[in-house]
Amino acid sequence: MVDVMVILKRNGHILLAERENTGYADGMLNLPSGKVDHDRENVVQAAAREVLEEIGVRVDLVALRPVHVMQYLNPEGEQRIGWFFTASHWDGEPYNAEPHKCAGLSWHLPDQLPDNTVPYNAIGISHWLKGESFSVHGWE
Repeated sequence: MVDVMVILKRNGHILLAERENTGYADGMLNLPSGKVDHDRENVVQAAAREVLEEIGVRVDLVALRPVHVMQYLNPEGEQRIGWFFTASHWDGEPYNAEPHKCAGLSWHLPDQLPDNTVPYNAIGISHWLKGESFSVHGWE
């Protein structure tokens, strides 16, 4: 499975969304994120689409910068490849565009993430902060 996560930065903070009614990690915080939908969509297109779907802002494809790639074995035993992108500018003001799946949005200091941040996202953010472009997790 190929996942995309987008780190939106504003005034030293990053945007997180609280999952709700999804059946996975409800009550936890994660980056605007999702999956590559089909074979004809690349990771950059998927990242831009997910940001628009989840928080209602448009990010130019050239404004998305890949900052980390992670091979991740989740607790359920599923292998995932996660692409983390940053975007420092976008069109529109972020809002909860999926209230049926999200309890709300909040801005956080990336080096002081809340305890209820989805581990997959928290690990990727940590590597981004250290300037590390690749990691492998879950096989320890």
